[in-house]
Amino acid sequence: MAAARFFRPAARVLSASRPAPALRSAFRTTAAIPSIARSRGYASQSNAKEMTVRDALNEAMAEEMEMNDKVFVLGEEVAQYNGAYKVTKGLLDRFGDRRVIDSPITESGFAGLTVGAALAGLHPICEFMTFNFAMQAIDQIINSAAKTHYMSGGIQPCNITFRGPNGFAAGVAAQHSQDYTAWYGSIPGLKVVAPYSSEDAKGLMKAAIRDPNPVVVLENELLYGLSFPMSEAAQKDDFVLPFGKAKIERPGKDLTIVTLSRCVGQSLVAAEQLKKRYGVEAEVINLRSIKPLDVEAIVKSVKKTGHMMAVESGFPSFGVGAELIALTCEYAFDYLEAPPVRVTGAEVPTPYAQKLEEMSFPTEELIVNYAAKLLRV
Repeated sequence: MAAARFFRPAARVLSASRPAPALRSAFRTTAAIPSIARSRGYASQSNAKEMTVRDALNEAMAEEMEMNDKVFVLGEEVAQYNGAYKVTKGLLDRFGDRRVIDSPITESGFAGLTVGAALAGLHPICEFMTFNFAMQAIDQIINSAAKTHYMSGGIQPCNITFRGPNGFAAGVAAQHSQDYTAWYGSIPGLKVVAPYSSEDAKGLMKAAIRDPNPVVVLENELLYGLSFPMSEAAQKDDFVLPFGKAKIERPGKDLTIVTLSRCVGQSLVAAEQLKKRYGVEAEVINLRSIKPLDVEAIVKSVKKTGHMMAVESGFPSFGVGAELIALTCEYAFDYLEAPPVRVTGAEVPTPYAQKLEEMSFPTEELIVNYAAKLLRV
């Protein structure tokens, strides 16, 4: 039990003292998230339109393929089946089978093929049906793609985008629900992004395709069908979000919540609850870019609030939350009024059983409870 408390304060979610939520808040379709996005004015209200994350990713790839004939898409079922999650829908009809290519079920093979294409001067988009399957291609991603530019003395760039769903899903157990953000974020030579909204998805995907370095785009399948407002600027084909710049999704003065991917939506819901229950104004920072990381935005926020919480769905040991807390203590220790805390996934392979699965990932209520404890309200 001591080890569990050390590794993860959030592990107490497994305790019988906390009743299980009536609904599967980590997995249900959260209609509240888009409404919060609208109320916080994520996009300019002038000529904004709703777009799903799936369609935003699709639009980003189509626009880049239209502008640059070196860009092509390769992966399992990306062509005739329109993608396992329909992110590549319509691209085959539009660009043909020389640029939208179905691959065999062999991640090691097609990842190596696309890395070779990138080294030869093309700009491939390599889709993994899930990043859990990219474990088969980890050597190509790290040893071939990430390191070649450095090992060649800057002579040989590798313009490749690795993309696909990452992190916790619903009902697919341990081998399909792992969050690889910390894995890829720890590798020099890789750039890593994790979009939350439709604007994030489009802007970061376009930046990834244009970047001369290998970029890992970690999407989340539970976000694909959610709609967010797209500003007039984001609807244009020149809309690109720079790497290394976080976004303040919700301003606040009492607590800094630093989070990423789908946990951004959960943190926004939790921030609303904190205001209603305790009058606490929490600032929610959407990292968007994991490597490079916007440390400046985190430090600036902590200087204002004096309290910091990291929220992620990955494992606690050596995770993104651990890195965020370490950086906060390194650069903003004198401004902290209490020790920073993290809410993470449980230190356990994702269970298949529904009730155990519910207790293995952050929930809105769990975030609220740990924030209240941190602030002693």
